[in-house]
Amino acid sequence: MTVAFAEPTAAALPLHVLRPEELPGFLNGPGKTWADWLKATGFEAGLGDLRLLPDPAGGLAGAVAGFGTPQARRRMRFGLAKAVTGLPTGDWRLEGVLDMAETTEATLAWLLSGYRFDRYRPGRKPTALARLVCPKGMDPARLLAMAEGEALTRDLINTPAEDMGPDELEAALVALGAGFGASVQAIRGDDLLARNFPMIHAVGRASPRAPRILDLRWGKAGPKLTLVGKGVCFDTGGLNLKPSSGMNLMKKDMGGAATVMGLARMIMALDLPLRLRVLIPAVENLVSGNALKPKDILTSRKGLTVEVNDTDAEGRLVLADALAHACEEAPDVLISMATLTGAARVAVGPDLAPYYTDDAGLAAALEAGARKGFDPVWRMPFHDPYESVIEPGIADLDNAPGYGFAGSITAALFLRRFVEGPRYLHFDIYGHTPSDQPARPKGAVGQGARAVLEGLAEMVEL
Repeated sequence: MTVAFAEPTAAALPLHVLRPEELPGFLNGPGKTWADWLKATGFEAGLGDLRLLPDPAGGLAGAVAGFGTPQARRRMRFGLAKAVTGLPTGDWRLEGVLDMAETTEATLAWLLSGYRFDRYRPGRKPTALARLVCPKGMDPARLLAMAEGEALTRDLINTPAEDMGPDELEAALVALGAGFGASVQAIRGDDLLARNFPMIHAVGRASPRAPRILDLRWGKAGPKLTLVGKGVCFDTGGLNLKPSSGMNLMKKDMGGAATVMGLARMIMALDLPLRLRVLIPAVENLVSGNALKPKDILTSRKGLTVEVNDTDAEGRLVLADALAHACEEAPDVLISMATLTGAARVAVGPDLAPYYTDDAGLAAALEAGARKGFDPVWRMPFHDPYESVIEPGIADLDNAPGYGFAGSITAALFLRRFVEGPRYLHFDIYGHTPSDQPARPKGAVGQGARAVLEGLAEMVEL
């Protein structure tokens, strides 16, 4: 996907964006020529409602789009994008009295609406899209970085596991690093045991595609930010095999890795003054004669022992080794992202990115960033009284306690046991849009990345 703004030329057609209360003034003023047409077609400036405006010669003079009521905008994110997808090919400019935040949201929505995943339809003619002239006062580089990072995340998640295994995920990270002068290293297969990543190895050893930990580094000065993303390229559940319905979306189980890669792309494209590290444990959780078994006890990189009560709770195992490894270099801020639990989806649905932190400053910065980046998040508690739930008695930790409640919280508490030193933020995301939404077609979606990007200045004191 190519993300770009149109050049600010006189040829760009106007898209008049109107609130319902602004419509009468438009019809009696700039839109008087089209007043009868708009009334006849029932245009009332509802959110995303679009009408094309003809010129006297029968050509196109522009278009008018509804911005809707405040209530409608609260109920639908990126609602103006509904109009964008109906515009003819060509260059357009926004006209109207939107404030800065509204213009930013509309501009970002326009860019995100251009996403298409056509890799497996090579004979399909590419859709020509309407392009926007970047409105005055906007930061085009930042908006493009957000859209390009989101496109990368969506591409990675949308690609099926046959073409996005550990090898391909590594290749994608190498390509990302090469584009920005970053270094990438990998530890693979049995070398994971020699280098003390036992839980990553245990989860991934049943696959013929070798498990690995990927390590990208970029930047030579500034605060240290480390991103850890769950890279389970496909999850069968292991010997605790999922039903077929449970596997249908498991190509997205590397959504945490895809999201941190999209975020890393944003950071590097904007050349932010920090030292960035991205760690991705990349595995497939499959079934074979050497697969991890229920009730196995693993000794983690940190030295904590873990009883495996469910091989389908593998994500926290691979993340645990990666988090322990990350802490050995004492980053200033450590962020993990993972499609970790179904409990998180049940709690907040597919549209919100639930997150955990004990750090009030990180939470405040993230919440502000979420509003600025139009990327909703929801804080969940590291509820200490549930700590005993993840302690099985026979080992230090239980990867899947049979508690029956608070599944996302207990998973987050498990991960926190492997973090010592840095300020820590953990996301339990879904990474998928179940149905077409404005600027978010059905399929893969990034969650939390823009919120982090917009909050970074306060998180790491840039």
